[in-house]
Amino acid sequence: MKQDSSKDFFLIPRMEEVPHLLHGFGTGRWKDSDFKRRPEWKDFKLVFLNQIHSDIIQIIDNVPRENLKGDAMITDLPFLLLFIKTADCLPVLVVDRVRRIIAAVHCGWKGSSKRILQRVIQRMKEHYGCRSSSLLVAMGPCIGSECYEVGEDVFQIFKKEDHAGEFFRPHPLRRRKYFLDLKGVNLSQMVSHGVDEKNIFSIDSCTHCDENFLSFRRDKNKAGRMLSFIGMSL
Repeated sequence: MKQDSSKDFFLIPRMEEVPHLLHGFGTGRWKDSDFKRRPEWKDFKLVFLNQIHSDIIQIIDNVPRENLKGDAMITDLPFLLLFIKTADCLPVLVVDRVRRIIAAVHCGWKGSSKRILQRVIQRMKEHYGCRSSSLLVAMGPCIGSECYEVGEDVFQIFKKEDHAGEFFRPHPLRRRKYFLDLKGVNLSQMVSHGVDEKNIFSIDSCTHCDENFLSFRRDKNKAGRMLSFIGMSL
């Protein structure tokens, strides 16, 4: 990864090699209004979701007139910037570098338990003919496995959905509490669905620990939301 300090967002070098691809993971300082000051991005329409911690995936075949409901978007349309908002959850950006299909995914614990990212990959295959071998995936900053404390209810939901328990570590001091490896859960889902691990990239910063990022766990209702985005031009 590399950070463009003038724009306050992180880029994935491998994704920068894809022609006409625009992407980034914003820090806490970066806002959607920053796009309006970039003349080279003036032709892009910004597309947001009403995120509800679900496994709802929106296939965008026409330019939406209003915010859609769900936690993932997939499109082959040029000049759309797909945005995900996070403040501890995991933002994931996907591109099929052959077919020029892009996706943006919000992976909280609820969506991850429902395998939303795995389902996005499957929908890309079914709807657009994508192949796992053509996918590049970037995982943005999220709360780390040393900080993401969850309760017995979350552990049991993952267990009910047949997830491996290896992504939960019992809290050393608090009974019926665990630390969840959110990024590990989603990495495992992608690899099990055929994505080559060498084509999966990650910004390994903990949003709870690093004050350059926004964290709901750290700042509660004072926390804003960070913006991650992906789009294609012609």
